[in-house]
Amino acid sequence: MKRVGPKTNILKVSANLKKALLSAGVLEKLSPQQALFGVDDENRGVFLVVKGKVLMYVQDYPRLDRTFSAGSLLGVPATFTGHPYSLGATAVAAVEVVHVGKQAFLDLMSQQSDLCREATDLLSSEVTFIQAALAERRRSKTLAHAELVAS
Repeated sequence: MKRVGPKTNILKVSANLKKALLSAGVLEKLSPQQALFGVDDENRGVFLVVKGKVLMYVQDYPRLDRTFSAGSLLGVPATFTGHPYSLGATAVAAVEVVHVGKQAFLDLMSQQSDLCREATDLLSSEVTFIQAALAERRRSKTLAHAELVAS
């Protein structure tokens, strides 16, 4: 079982998946503070961090922010489901990412079962984190509301 915590990168890809994503995608350069995607943005695919660091965040709950570096694949849950992104991702410093569009990523997954298994493992890890993060945010909002009503 993988360790989970602020210093653990649960979204790091293997050399094989990285190679496939590099050939399927387009290199993009982002400036510091530039968004890869925001919370509730329409899905545009996945992003492989090539250089730099990207902050993934849960809106209104900075305690759950995580920073990902080279080799990390972001946007997997939304891309598999076709739903908008539930987290946001912003460049911490100058960043290079390979953007693989939604259909190109899904085609790659359907053509290479070993890479699809790896991506679904990433999906599982990220969905578990997202569910915990959103539950924590709901608890905090409920507690804050209860304290407001009580006063």
